[in-house]
Amino acid sequence: MTADETPGIVIRHASRRDLDLTEAIENEADELLTSLLQPESWPPAPTGRERGAQRGFTLMAIEVGTGTGTGTGTSTGTDRRIGFVHVLEVGDLAHLEQLSVLPDSTRRGVGRRLLEAAVTEAELRGHDRITLRTFADVPWNAPFYATCGFVETEPDTEFHRGLVAVEQRLGLTGLGRRVHMTRTLPSPGTDG
Repeated sequence: MTADETPGIVIRHASRRDLDLTEAIENEADELLTSLLQPESWPPAPTGRERGAQRGFTLMAIEVGTGTGTGTGTSTGTDRRIGFVHVLEVGDLAHLEQLSVLPDSTRRGVGRRLLEAAVTEAELRGHDRITLRTFADVPWNAPFYATCGFVETEPDTEFHRGLVAVEQRLGLTGLGRRVHMTRTLPSPGTDG
C-alpha cells in the first residue's frame, strides 16, 4: 500500500446514483465552513442533476464494507459514499469546482486522495494545469491545497475572472480573502 492509500476507501468515477448524493455530501461538509465563517446565508449545493449536466467529471470516494448501511453518504448495502471531487472542463481548462468530504470522514487522507485522483484524470484528459478558487485562511482550503502543489496565481482567463465576479455577487469575498490557485501538470510524455 502506498502512502496515499486509505484502507477500505475506493475512488472511482461517479455513477448517476452517486451524483444524486453529492448535494447532501456537500451541504453536510459545508457545515464545517459555515460554522467557522458565520455567514448570514450560504447557497445550497447544486443537485446531482445540475452537477452531472456540466462538462467535466466527478469522482466519488466510497468507504467499502462499513456495515452500517445508513447515513448521508450511503447509497447501497455496506458501501458508504463519503466524499467527491467535481472538476469542470471549459475549453482546454480543468477547474476544480468542488471537493467535499463528510465531516465524520475527514483527517483520514480522503480529500487528498480525491484531489490526486482528479489531477491524474485531468492529466489523462490532456490538461496542462488545474485551477481552483478558495478561502486563503481556512486551514482545509488554501493551506491544504498548497501542500498538494497548488500555488497562488492571478485569474488569467475570461472563465476565471467570471468566477471572481460570481464570488463577489454571492458575498463570499466578505467572508475572507479568496484566492485563485493553480497546479501545473506534467507535459505529455514526461515522467512528472
